[in-house]
Amino acid sequence: MRDLPWPAKVYLVATVTAAAALIGRGLLIPGHLSGHEWPTLLVLALLFLVCESVPTLLNVEQAAMSVSFSAALAAVVLVGDVGAALVGATAVLSVRPGLPLHKRLFNGAQFAICGYAAGWVFERLGGHQEIPNVGTFTDLLVPFAGAAAVFVPLNFVLFAVMLSLAGRLRTGEVPLRGLAQFLASYFGYATFGLLIAGLWATVQSISAVLVLLPLFVARWAFGQYLAQQRSYDATIAALCQAVETKDYYTRGHCMRVSSASTMIAQEIGMGPERMRAIGYAGMLHDVGKLGVPTKVLQKEGRLTEEEYAAIQLHPMRGLEIVRGIDFLDEAFAGIMHHHERHDGGGYPMGLAGAEIPEFARIIAVADAFDSMTSDRSYRKAKSIEEALTELRKGAGTQFDPVMVGAFIRAVDRRGWDPPRRVTEPPAGEAVETAAKDHDDPTMPIEVASER
Repeated sequence: MRDLPWPAKVYLVATVTAAAALIGRGLLIPGHLSGHEWPTLLVLALLFLVCESVPTLLNVEQAAMSVSFSAALAAVVLVGDVGAALVGATAVLSVRPGLPLHKRLFNGAQFAICGYAAGWVFERLGGHQEIPNVGTFTDLLVPFAGAAAVFVPLNFVLFAVMLSLAGRLRTGEVPLRGLAQFLASYFGYATFGLLIAGLWATVQSISAVLVLLPLFVARWAFGQYLAQQRSYDATIAALCQAVETKDYYTRGHCMRVSSASTMIAQEIGMGPERMRAIGYAGMLHDVGKLGVPTKVLQKEGRLTEEEYAAIQLHPMRGLEIVRGIDFLDEAFAGIMHHHERHDGGGYPMGLAGAEIPEFARIIAVADAFDSMTSDRSYRKAKSIEEALTELRKGAGTQFDPVMVGAFIRAVDRRGWDPPRRVTEPPAGEAVETAAKDHDDPTMPIEVASER
């Protein structure tokens, strides 16, 4: 609790107070929960608690998800809005290891609010608090869909606001298209709640046990997907780290290019899978540097034509290095062609305009921008405004004007955090530093003619 910023503390208190008020008000109204409904409520609460105690960790720091809300949605049908709120509130009792009290309180409160809101909508759409039977089961579909349509987004919003106030989630980390896909998967898990309610009419409390298996299969599948994504990210991060050891001044460059590329992709309406791929492409765009001799990268003064050819081959070498990583998909084109120019004067193949793959046109803008706004051994970083001016100058010649415009709009709306000033390498320590940055459009590499 002490580590929470004060806005997050205020939000926590407000959420817990609202949940307590809703439950208290509901219990005080006669007829909301009759005596014979308490056994049903206890079974659903136990099912909810079991699922809540073994969540799947997300790719957001200290965040997790579970499929426990299926039990809360079943409670909407079987024991009504107050019952659903009480089932959700049992998250406070979660036995998940290392979960502090304030997180338990918040989880219980937000699930209680979601359950109550879902129950209220269920009743307004004509649903009735009862054990369904075969003849009336179809009458549940529309009210239950409405309840799920309230529970799932409200659960996400309450959770996301807390993460944001606690400083563990930024708006840019939640692409809208990816969010839509995530919520769609949640709606799929919500149907388990309808399954529990439907089975209750024939096998009653045993239905909770029967549904545990598919619930945990769903949890396992989601966990496998996230574990796979973390494995992918670790693989890419390791390659980035290897690339950046070639130059002291480019630490963090690949991550920033990835971030800028994703900003452009989001601005032009790219889908979630392609946005993930462009992020990978941005991180690995310079992996081909591993195949360029260090003495060429660090050479002072002009390069010979042979040395410059070695640099021009780095996109192709990059493709050779990552060709076996099948999950990169469209990222290969971005890695291979990110040094092509819009006017056809780039390398390695001299493509022009629409011939250049979309990923490569995006990365070219992101790469140049980060290079200009970062310190280098031969010059200090340019300001964001200066770098954007250079991009505008190069639009139509070096860069795709569409991608330049998209990036400028994204920066205007979301801002950009330039890298911190690079301190001089420690005295006496051997540090690899490139003499010139081949990504810097304002200071192109000079080549000495051998003729």
